[in-house]
Amino acid sequence: MEGRKVLIIVENLPVPFDRRVWQQARTLQKEGASVSIICPVGKGAETRYEYLEGIHIYRHPQFPDAQGALGYLLEYSTALYWETVLAWKIWRKHGFDTLHGCNPPDLIFLIAWQFKLLGKKYIFDHHDINPELYEAKFGRRGLFWRALCLFEWLTFKAADVVISTNESYRKIAIDRGGKDPDKVYIVRSGPDLSRVKPVEPNALLKCGRRYLVGYVGVMGEQEGIDLLLQAVAHLVHTQARTDIHFALVGDGSALGGLQEMARHLKVDQYVSFIGRAPDQLLFEVLSTADICVNPDRVNPMNDKSTMNKILEYMALAKPIVQFDVVEGRFSAMEASLYARANDPVDFADKIETLLGDAEARFRMGQFGKNRVLTQMAWTYEVPKLLNAYKAVKA
Repeated sequence: MEGRKVLIIVENLPVPFDRRVWQQARTLQKEGASVSIICPVGKGAETRYEYLEGIHIYRHPQFPDAQGALGYLLEYSTALYWETVLAWKIWRKHGFDTLHGCNPPDLIFLIAWQFKLLGKKYIFDHHDINPELYEAKFGRRGLFWRALCLFEWLTFKAADVVISTNESYRKIAIDRGGKDPDKVYIVRSGPDLSRVKPVEPNALLKCGRRYLVGYVGVMGEQEGIDLLLQAVAHLVHTQARTDIHFALVGDGSALGGLQEMARHLKVDQYVSFIGRAPDQLLFEVLSTADICVNPDRVNPMNDKSTMNKILEYMALAKPIVQFDVVEGRFSAMEASLYARANDPVDFADKIETLLGDAEARFRMGQFGKNRVLTQMAWTYEVPKLLNAYKAVKA
């Protein structure tokens, strides 16, 4: 990567909080590339420009969390405007030969087209399948869904190379996007084991209870946290399990509604909504947890998506409870128990079963940790990322 100049654009999370983007950027920089990033501002990342670990980070204002078609139009239009302005600024100030666009949304091709006219290459990093994401959030298709399908198709057509997070996404790029299989590279979001490692447990996080169940992720409508809260209610009110506390790390548009739901279900004293947390607190929660959970609903979106949280749980040797989604099972295998699709009672039963079997928890945790150490850590993905870049060498 010596002499290469790269611009990465990501809209849905600020850097360095977007783990995948930050790992990629740090890898490219260490391999000799000059790297710039455009991303939104966010909590803990409010400065408009930051030079961090040799990487230029330019942040733009972010429209408040969108609701409905008009909200999304305003959010995407605002982001696209700032991304375009900053991309031209970076081109003049630092230069770049490769633009690396990360969805959602599938609109960064509109910026890529401008620079492809100047001979720049475009790598599309496929983070989310937006038509399925829209359907999962709103339970319908319609005009906006058809527009998302068009934008996805145009994105694939604009890309010189596609980076897919798993085999399911690679198949979409080939079958739905019409990409040459030789131009589609799987680069998984493996945990960086220099960062994801256990810390001293903090017993205070258990709030005086015997067990802690941990969760880390976005607090959105499609993440299934409502199902998790129903499972907590079943454990507390039906099973009389008042010895379990739940620590939920993350932020998102649904956080306020989920806090209200916890109060309505009368489980708020058993659930700590920690919000977005720095690494130290995040890993304290996960290191203290007896088990970790992923309540993502079974639907076409989650079935095909690899969730970073699963691999981070495994890296910390934590046994997992999740619903039975295809890529979730591929990642965790024997490190997880799998509840019936979208059934909060069975999810609760799986939590209770695992908390009652210390030997199984240890065995599953060690299986997951070994799988990450030997197959799924970020170090195994670095050569794949570099191969994708070699394929678009200017």
